[in-house]
Amino acid sequence: MGTWSAEPIGNDTAADFVAELGGQKRWTLVRAALRVAWGANALDSDVAAAAIAAAEVVAHGLGRPTQSDAYTDEIERFVGRARRPSRRLADRAARTVEFAARPDGELAELWAKADADASAWYDAIARLVITLEQR
Repeated sequence: MGTWSAEPIGNDTAADFVAELGGQKRWTLVRAALRVAWGANALDSDVAAAAIAAAEVVAHGLGRPTQSDAYTDEIERFVGRARRPSRRLADRAARTVEFAARPDGELAELWAKADADASAWYDAIARLVITLEQR
């Protein structure tokens, strides 16, 4: 996985997921990414990264993004076309982020082994979960 940032859209998999939002008007892709993560027996890093990216899309839809930069421009365009996400989707996204970033998961293990600052990634994950849980 090519990673340039600890932010939710800071790796190739997440950027590819965001690119798929082009032209979409419904939350179907976001729901699918969250569902795939929950349905996986052994959550690999790409599935986890896509689920975290999907959760960031939900945060944008709620008007509370944790990342706003050139990598999130397509998310903003999508949110402009889509309806506001439901509270249920936000709750599912928060739980999925916690699941995808669990310490025994492949993505967390890759961050632990990386030369990069894993604490920055954990901070970004915590911010995203808190944002999604806000009422």
